[in-house]
Amino acid sequence: MTSFTLLFSFSILLLLKMDFIIAGWLITLRFAQEGGASDILRLLPSFAPFSASNADAPVHYTPLLTMTVDCTLCPHSPAATQHIRVFDTGNAHIAVDKLPDGGYQFIINNLQNEKCALLVTNADFTQSRCNIRGTVSMQRFGLNNAVMLAYAFASAPHQTLLVHASLVRASGTAYAFIARSGTGKSTQTANWLKTIPETDLMNDDNPVIRIVDGQAIAYGSPWSGKTPCYRQTSAPLGAITQISRAAENSVERLTPVQAFAYILPACSTMKWDARVHRCVCDTVAMMIASVPAYVLHCTKHPQSAVVCHEAIGGRLKFNA
Repeated sequence: MTSFTLLFSFSILLLLKMDFIIAGWLITLRFAQEGGASDILRLLPSFAPFSASNADAPVHYTPLLTMTVDCTLCPHSPAATQHIRVFDTGNAHIAVDKLPDGGYQFIINNLQNEKCALLVTNADFTQSRCNIRGTVSMQRFGLNNAVMLAYAFASAPHQTLLVHASLVRASGTAYAFIARSGTGKSTQTANWLKTIPETDLMNDDNPVIRIVDGQAIAYGSPWSGKTPCYRQTSAPLGAITQISRAAENSVERLTPVQAFAYILPACSTMKWDARVHRCVCDTVAMMIASVPAYVLHCTKHPQSAVVCHEAIGGRLKFNA
């Protein structure tokens, strides 16, 4: 074998694997078959800013999970699994089965009920295999959702939350807004961008929040819903606020019990897995202990951002 052939073979092997840094955790994606060499970023373009090749070399990142994309992966027989449920994420229908070894099987369908991915994981989600199928759009959808599931549940024991929220940063401090889809999270962050100086959008759908040395830190992620905001960025979390539509703008500080009731449903968890659910609950409690929580009763008018910021972030000179 010539040196050129050796070099070419080594290059193919390198391209079959990519590392990504998401909220300080290292995740590895591999393709089991050649032909996937250039597919990782083609299928996951939102992951490009999180490539480990962009990270500072001296920084050490803790490995979190490895996922292998394997087109030979087949679902387990129904007789060999315990069916948990089918749940609706808002943009997907996902069937969950428990495996005899404690791991899980997820069948990920899009809203058209087309099978896009099969994900099989070990019990702690650190190792998984995924088979994607259909059109390129279906494969992108399936793989993106598979990685998000594995990430959320593998990171849960490490004081890490994947939160359904819109995340804005003002003067170096992050503010998270939670609510049911369509209530106005994105509208509120857009109002902050219009009216509050030194403000930028960090993520518009699924930021990550970690407890680091007792402090809540918010991070951008590759998952940002309909808004293409995929940023490798972080900031201390200043507050988390529930959006509630109202005829007038006002802000209400929540008690810890009220805050827990609002925040937990916004976090990715599995109630049927006691270990994961307990870890998520513990991390939510830690976050509430270190960060104030509020309800913003608001209109859609940009003035709502001024009222909110004055209550939860301090007084500044505004653009409005």
